[in-house]
This record gives sequence, structure tokens and C-alpha cells, in this order.
Amino acid sequence: MKRNNLSVGNKVVQSSPAVKQPKLGFYSSLSQTHTYTVLLDWGSLPHYVVLRIFQYLPLMDRAWASSVCRRWNEVFHIPDLWRKFEFELNKSATSNFNCTHPALIQQIIKKHAAHLQYVSFKVDSSTESAEAACDILSQLVNCSIQTLGLISTAKPSFMNVSKSHFVSALTVVFVNSKSLSSIKIEDTPVDDPSLKILVANNSDTLRCLKMSSCPHVSSDGILCVADHCQGLRELALNYYMLSDELLLALSSETHVNLEHLRIDVVSENPGQIKFLSVKKQSWDVLIKHSPGVNVVMYFFLYEEELETFFKEETPVTHLYFGRSISKAVLGRIGLNCPRLIELVVCANGLQALDNELICIAEHCKNLTALGLSECEVSCSAFIEFVRLCGRRLTQLSIMEEVLIPDDDYSLDEIHAEVSKYLGRVWFPDVMPLW
Repeated sequence: MKRNNLSVGNKVVQSSPAVKQPKLGFYSSLSQTHTYTVLLDWGSLPHYVVLRIFQYLPLMDRAWASSVCRRWNEVFHIPDLWRKFEFELNKSATSNFNCTHPALIQQIIKKHAAHLQYVSFKVDSSTESAEAACDILSQLVNCSIQTLGLISTAKPSFMNVSKSHFVSALTVVFVNSKSLSSIKIEDTPVDDPSLKILVANNSDTLRCLKMSSCPHVSSDGILCVADHCQGLRELALNYYMLSDELLLALSSETHVNLEHLRIDVVSENPGQIKFLSVKKQSWDVLIKHSPGVNVVMYFFLYEEELETFFKEETPVTHLYFGRSISKAVLGRIGLNCPRLIELVVCANGLQALDNELICIAEHCKNLTALGLSECEVSCSAFIEFVRLCGRRLTQLSIMEEVLIPDDDYSLDEIHAEVSKYLGRVWFPDVMPLW
């Protein structure tokens, strides 16, 4: 019986019968592997395999690979490869990250704009880069974008762009996409009228809106979004946009459960001390409607500016203080933030926070993470805090200089005691010496 001929891709040269066959071993296996590799036709790989490989390649490498053969070039233009794209725009002389080549940008706009669904723009601190991003946005007229992100790697360069230019470019996407579900437009000159256009065209699909540090948006503008976008699950904004009316709108019977509310608290005016407070009743309505919502607050205020906050029960779950915070405010947090999960204090001063930390441990039964820096806590008080919290503390980041030795514990002893209550090995963080 004749043997069937093997295809070229699988053919292995046979030795003459007169030659003694060596035993299969490492070297013979290596030789066979090399034979298969040499004879393999990379151009015949299935499209889905090449597509998977291309998805892991940077854009320029992908472009170079597309010139290898016709089949690879066909894969390069498959719509699935262009659903997610990040435009990187910078002034090469002053930036450290790569820049999307202008020729590629034009090719994308010409051939793949209709395929784009998840789009982000990463720009450096230059106004020219932000203006280039706006120019691209204004050309995306035949698109169905679902996710849009505008990211400034340094200072908010979009704020240096003409407001009319930015709003005009952004509304092109708002009007033509009609399926936007997630938008990140923080530190931009977006305004109330453009938000109304967003709502008019994407109210049924919008799920996530991040727009902190947008000075041209008022509380009425964000309220319009909450009133009409009943599927909104995640919202990030500045404290001045927050109002009782907004919380009530997010808690209406027709609105889905809110999952994440981020609030950045910064001074809008130099020397500002008083901030409008939100009523406890409004917070209560929100929590009743969305009991699992994470309320995240970032504070960038001085001590005297914090007097308005935490005088009543506040359903915050994550608290981050970027500047010094007083003992009095920390004490109020322990008494009025029962839902607290994470607390980060970057500075306090030279007053020990012993009683305040213990109060937080006793009243904040959901606390699982704590970070302390540039403040002071006695070793005994810190160990008592850990004992009260126990193993629910999954994240504990404490700088070594925060802990003050006392009559009961030294720095050499504290890690063993803390590790015992946590059920795992723990050491304080140490600032590296360069």
C-alpha cells in the first residue's frame, strides 16, 4: 500500500534506510522542531490568530506588520481591531511618551472612524496637543463611540483651548454617536449647553460621567443630566455641583441604583471658608434608594476650610485628605461616618491622633483600609486600633515616622503585635533614602 504524500507544511525529510536511525532524544526533537518552523507558512495563519496577535502590538508595530503580506494587511483593516483606540498627542520636543503619527491619524479617520467604539485622547501639557485632539474629535462624524476619555498627562491642557473650539468639537461626538455610555471629560471647558446636547442624544445609554474640575458646568447643568439619564450608575463631580436636588434626582423611582459617586472638594475661591452643606435627609434618601453606593470624597482644603463637613451623619465610604486635617474633624469622622471603608490622611501635624483613631475603629465597623503619613500616633494607640479592627483591615499603609514609641511598645516590637491581630506579617512603610 502506498503512503499518502504529506503536504509541504508537514513534510519531514526521511533518512535513507541504509543509515542507522539514531534514538530520539533532545537534539533530534530540536531538529524536528526547527524543520517545522522553517517550513511553516506564516501567511497561511487563520485571520483570527493574526488578529489576536495584532491586538497585543503597539500601533506602529501593527502598521509595520501589516506590510509583511496581503493577508496580514487584510487583518490590519478588520473592524474588530479598531473598536478600541488611544490617540497620543504631544510636542515631541517636550514630551516623554509616544505620539500617534499624523498619517496614521488620517488613515484612521478616513477608513476606521465608523468602527471606533472605545476612544481616548492622551495629551501632554501643551495647548497644541489639546487643539489637535479637538481637531480629531470634530472629524468623527460617522462614528458610534460608546466610551470617550480625554486625559491630560500634566496640567489640564484642555482648559487652555478656546472654549468655543472645544465645545464645538465635543458636540460633534455627542450628536453623532447616540450610544455614549461612558464619558471622562475632567479638567475641560465643557459647559451646560453641551451637556444638554449630550442628554438629548444619549440619555438612554449614558451609564458613567466623570467631569470633576469643569468650571463652566453649574449645579443646574449636572442636575439636567441626572433628571434625564435614568441609567446613570457612576458620577464624578466637584462639590460645588452637589445639591439636595441632585441627590433627590439620583434617587427617583425611575432611576437605576447609583453605584459610585465621587466628589472632589476644592476651594473655588482663594480664602473660601464656608461651603454649602447637603442635608442629612437628602443623603438618607440616596442611601435608601442605592444602599450599595460608594461615596468617595477627595479633600484638598486647609484645616479652617473643613469646618462645614461631618457635623451630621454622612454616608461617605472612602475619604482622602490631600492636606492637613485637624483632630476635631477626625473626631467627627469617627462619630458621623458609619459607612466608612477607607481613610487616607496625608498630614495632620504634631498632635497625636490616638483618641480619634480609636473612635474610628469603634464606630466605623466597615473600615478595611487605612493610610497615614506626616502625622503622629503612639504605638500603644495604634496597636489598640488594629486590635479593634482585627483581620478586616486588608490594607494598612503607615509610614514608620508616624508611629511614636511609648512606655509599652518600641518600633522594634510593634510589627509583631500588629501582625498578630491582622493574621499576617506586617511592617510599617519606610521612606527610601536616595
